[in-house]
Amino acid sequence: MGNSCVLDRMKLSKKQLNHFLDVKFSDCPGNNGIRFETNNLDFKVRTDGTIYAAHQVQIPLKQTVFMVTAWDHQTLERWETMVRLLVGEKTQHNGHKQKGKKNASTDLAPQPSDTLIPWRQPQNSNGLRRQKRDWVIPPINVPENSRGPFPQQLVRIRSDKDSEIHIRYSITGVGADQPPMEVFSIDPVSGRMYVTRPMDREERASYHLRAHAVDMNGNKVENPIDLYIYVIDMNDNRPEFINQVYNGSVDEGSKPGTYVMTVTANDADDSTTANGMVRYRIVTQTPQSPSQNMFTINSETGDIVTVAAGLDREKVQQYTVIVQATDMEGNLNYGLSNTATAIITVTDVNDNPPEFTASTYSGEVPENRVEVVVANLTVVDRDQPHSPNWNAVYRIISGDPSGHFTIRTDPITNEGMVTVVKAVDYEMNRAFMLTVMVSNQAPLASGIQMSFQSTAGVTISVTDINEAPYFPTNHKLIRLEEGVPMGTALTTFSAVDPDRFMQQAVRYSKLSDPANWLNINATNGQITTAAVLDRESVYIKNNVYEATFLAADNGIPPASGTGTLQIYLIDINDNAPELLPKEAQICEKPNLNVINITAADADIDPNVGPFVFELPSVPSAVRKNWTITRLNGDYAQLSLRIMYLEAGMYDVPIVVTDSGNPPLYNTSIIKVKVCPCDENGDCTTIGAVAAAGLGTGAIIAILICIIILLTMVLLFVVWMKRREKERHTKQLLIDPEDDVRDNILKYDEEGGGEEDQDYDLSQLQQPETMDHVLNKAPGVRRVDERPIGAEPQYPIRPVIPHPGDIGDFINEGLRAADNDPTAPPYDSLLVFDYEGSGSTAGSVSSLNSSSSGDQDYDYLNDWGPRFKKLADMYGGGEED
Repeated sequence: MGNSCVLDRMKLSKKQLNHFLDVKFSDCPGNNGIRFETNNLDFKVRTDGTIYAAHQVQIPLKQTVFMVTAWDHQTLERWETMVRLLVGEKTQHNGHKQKGKKNASTDLAPQPSDTLIPWRQPQNSNGLRRQKRDWVIPPINVPENSRGPFPQQLVRIRSDKDSEIHIRYSITGVGADQPPMEVFSIDPVSGRMYVTRPMDREERASYHLRAHAVDMNGNKVENPIDLYIYVIDMNDNRPEFINQVYNGSVDEGSKPGTYVMTVTANDADDSTTANGMVRYRIVTQTPQSPSQNMFTINSETGDIVTVAAGLDREKVQQYTVIVQATDMEGNLNYGLSNTATAIITVTDVNDNPPEFTASTYSGEVPENRVEVVVANLTVVDRDQPHSPNWNAVYRIISGDPSGHFTIRTDPITNEGMVTVVKAVDYEMNRAFMLTVMVSNQAPLASGIQMSFQSTAGVTISVTDINEAPYFPTNHKLIRLEEGVPMGTALTTFSAVDPDRFMQQAVRYSKLSDPANWLNINATNGQITTAAVLDRESVYIKNNVYEATFLAADNGIPPASGTGTLQIYLIDINDNAPELLPKEAQICEKPNLNVINITAADADIDPNVGPFVFELPSVPSAVRKNWTITRLNGDYAQLSLRIMYLEAGMYDVPIVVTDSGNPPLYNTSIIKVKVCPCDENGDCTTIGAVAAAGLGTGAIIAILICIIILLTMVLLFVVWMKRREKERHTKQLLIDPEDDVRDNILKYDEEGGGEEDQDYDLSQLQQPETMDHVLNKAPGVRRVDERPIGAEPQYPIRPVIPHPGDIGDFINEGLRAADNDPTAPPYDSLLVFDYEGSGSTAGSVSSLNSSSSGDQDYDYLNDWGPRFKKLADMYGGGEED
């Protein structure tokens, strides 16, 4: 457009604006294609350019500033201008005009001709000075991101006293003399205030300065005045999403209008203006199934909701939605935008019932088996695998009234495993027809019905196996009297073969018969006695004898079962009573003590007591010397009848009879020792011996024998100790018979001659070579073997013999011999090759022929301590 549109700037006379404000654009012919907008929600612009108040507006700061934008929607050419509405006591019109330029920031600051006199001092008509009143400076608005040039004048401040004196102006506050420093400056002489650089509202939206007026001496001329500077927001920030990727979910089958998620974008621009008002919209949806508009978004709040039906997880599991946020209230032509990704997951609901893959299944199970899987049931479910909506639960609804089967679910494959939990019997049921039903762990969603394919039939056939025979009455009990003769038939203990459909024979045998009393017929199982059954046997416990029998069939493979037969033996009077004790002692005088006797019977009641005790009439001495008194049915007392009975051993027969029918009796012999007693009624020691039937001579002989025996034992012990001591002493000496040299060994045992003596005599001889010694393991050696090692150096005979050297020579030779490891471990003759320098005697016979006593043997004293005896004998000693 070639024409420029200008806007008149008005100053209102009221603080409250009317509903309509006659402010129009002019010089815009043909402006029907122009559209207008304002960034202040309190005001709107009509299509003809008329600005009006949208509602009643309060302007507390006596002015308001907002931006009006005009653009051609065909050429997209754009103009911007700032409208300042002032409210004062007077209405004055300033005909200043500004031109808008496309995409350029308009300078809205007052022109240099605008001068503020905040310290004006008016006078009344009578010439009287009125009290001074400071003006309130209206806020100064500075658009952000201005391109300059800088410094750019904002306003001029002056005092009405500048005509009288020279005044210096200054400003203080944040942006002037406080950080950030020198954003604003003032000319100290003219009072013109400047901004020195572009403003950023997002960094700081307003500044509060104070203006000062002083004279040339620094004295305050006027009171400081407050200056408020507001940074006008420009749309220089894009909306920013809090997250670049948002994750949400929605159940499949959700109705339209179901909330999904919320996306949020923030704009750093002023949220009270269109620059910071963000609007949302969905740009794309992937995939576009079943509709390309499955979701919608609230343009102001960012809430995403479903807008169409048909969400099906089994078809589309996830949607990717690109969301765009645009400021300027969503105006795509000049608003700034940004995008984010919303990933919407369609969550599973149980809207697909499980279905069997087949209508019938079959399986086979052997009888008498449990925990066996006989059939696998397979199903399909289109819901989320391994979730409660997919997990199958199987149930048998008919065909198994006894509960032989159960169906377990395989957690991996979701198959149903038909398992035997209660053994089946081929003879009772040869086959089962089961009806099974499958459902999910979670209930079906509302409105979803079970499928016809959720039930199926299962046919299970039972296979016959060879079952073991069994005894119908196991632990069979029979009663009979003991003592039945051998060969008596007791009972028939037969088994039953459960295999009714197999022609098999059963054979019987004994498995356990502790006393070997019974026989069983191998064909029919008849039990007969092989010996007399005795109730008093050690094999009877609580009157019961127990035997075990085996019944085996001839099937393939053979099977067998066991049965136990219990025989209760009824007692008969077949055991005569016995008396206890068998031996006793009593004093030779009566009335001091008695013998208590007891009757015992192996039988049981009524074949036991009460017992009858009596003494036999033969021999007559029994009743003459003894008497028996019955205490009760089981006990009696035996005592002397006569006043005195000689000490000794007596056999007293007693007849005891039980109460059986017929009764049995027994004559028991009690050996009674009669002995002299002391005052306490106890047998004395001598009396006890005498009672044993020995006289005084016999007792003395026994004591002498005991003393002789003890003496012999003592002598034998002394002789053994002495022999042991002598043997120990001999071991310290070298017995010539124990010499390890070539000697004949003597042993105490004689063999079978030389043929029986297989000795290797070469081991007892000194070896000629040392090869076998060198090959022996370390530490293994005979004591008479020649050790291996360096041989010692024996002394060499002096070249010039001297009688005094003989002692040293012998000592050195002995020392070398003692340290010789090759010397044998016994005393041997040491041969020296030094004979001395000769003897003064011409021959051995000259020792006897010498008659003179002038022979000098003093030199023997020089031969060392070994020749001291000879020196004493022949040297300086005197003759006897």
